[in-house]
Amino acid sequence: MSRNRPEPVQVVKQRRDAAMSALVHGVPYINFLGIEFERRGDELTAILPFDDKLIGNPLLPAIHGGVTAGFLETTAVIGLAWSGLWGDIESGRISLESLTEGHLPRLPKTIDFTVDYLRSGLPRDAYARARVNRSGRRYASVHVEAWQDQRAVLFAQATGHFLMPSKDE
Repeated sequence: MSRNRPEPVQVVKQRRDAAMSALVHGVPYINFLGIEFERRGDELTAILPFDDKLIGNPLLPAIHGGVTAGFLETTAVIGLAWSGLWGDIESGRISLESLTEGHLPRLPKTIDFTVDYLRSGLPRDAYARARVNRSGRRYASVHVEAWQDQRAVLFAQATGHFLMPSKDE
């Protein structure tokens, strides 16, 4: 019994990068805020580079609460979508050609999203990570934490529930 040879690492990495790029650049709001995603294996870290347009209160100055909530929700949705795509990307069920043509599955839809503002977001880069607590065929629960200078000192966290798109969409 012979086994198929595994794909070269460069091919798998190229497919992962194309999938991430298609996910992120397919949402105009992500581009407007300038959110980027750094990928290490299956772990994603969202990065919100500081920009003056993100300031809500110039007297403090502090990042606008809506920007913070949008950043956390975006991190949750992309993190959830990425965890759902991971198996298909690794197995090659999603081809590089289909990714470049923009044929990605639909994103999860938000059912509810609760943000805890723990302290003011300072005028500097922010980071966030999502942890999928439960992901089923129809429903998913995600927790997100955001920090700036120290990973242990959060400035916001959120919990969201999402409606998962059906597999045939």
